[in-house]
Parts: sequence; structure tokens; C-alpha cells
Amino acid sequence: MTETNDMNGASKAQVILYTRPGCHLCDEAKQAILAADCRDLFTLQEINIDLDPILIRRYGWDIPVVIINGTETFKHRLTSSEFKREIKRAMTA
Repeated sequence: MTETNDMNGASKAQVILYTRPGCHLCDEAKQAILAADCRDLFTLQEINIDLDPILIRRYGWDIPVVIINGTETFKHRLTSSEFKREIKRAMTA
């Protein structure tokens, strides 16, 4: 598990990226998230599903999955602009 956070994390959107090593779609999703130019609006937690049997059963090969503030928002693919739009939406909800 990798987490990117700072002191102001409480006022930011909480993003979880369910992934596994060697997943090229997961790598692309993380690149899109980081390229969205809104890092000050969210904290990112990456979770390797291979480390948890429950997550393996839940997601299997159906990754990456991006959760924003507890809501499954993306599965498989996303673009930077889509991610930024959803982060801004989560901040106003």
C-alpha cells in the first residue's frame, strides 16, 4: 500500500486505486490521476489487491478500480480530464 498525503488531507477527496504489480492498465490509470493537475485536491492511496484474499475475490482481473470518497468511480480506464472532473464533483458534494 502506498499513500500520498499531507497535513490538509481532511479537506481533500480521498482516492483509492486498487491495483496489482504488472498491470499496465493500473499503471496508465495512475499516470492519468497524477497528470490531472489537481494533486492539491486529493490524497491517493494505492492498494495492491494481491495482498488481500478478499480483494482478490472482489476484483480479480477487474482492475484498476478507482474509488473517490467511498464511491467506485472508474474501472479499467480513465483519462486525466475525467478524473479531474470527478474530483471537482466530489469536492462540491
